[in-house]
Amino acid sequence: MNPKNKRAIRTALQTLAAVVAVLPALAALLADSDLAAAAPAVIAAAASAAAVAGVVARVMASPAVEVLLDRFGIGLVDDDGGTRE
Repeated sequence: MNPKNKRAIRTALQTLAAVVAVLPALAALLADSDLAAAAPAVIAAAASAAAVAGVVARVMASPAVEVLLDRFGIGLVDDDGGTRE
């Protein structure tokens, strides 16, 4: 698998894990309020956030974006010669 795709998948999984960690507290908050009907929409929004994070990570890994980020000093530093996968 392409390293850029691996990075995008990892980012999506990390975002999903963060959302899953917050979801129980959010569900408890919704259960105690009149917004309980909004719970399915909140879960859909959480899944969408993870998907968007993966897409953004993939775009950020493109060479054109890397060049732009390098100009600002925030590009990836791959000093290993690209041997890592």
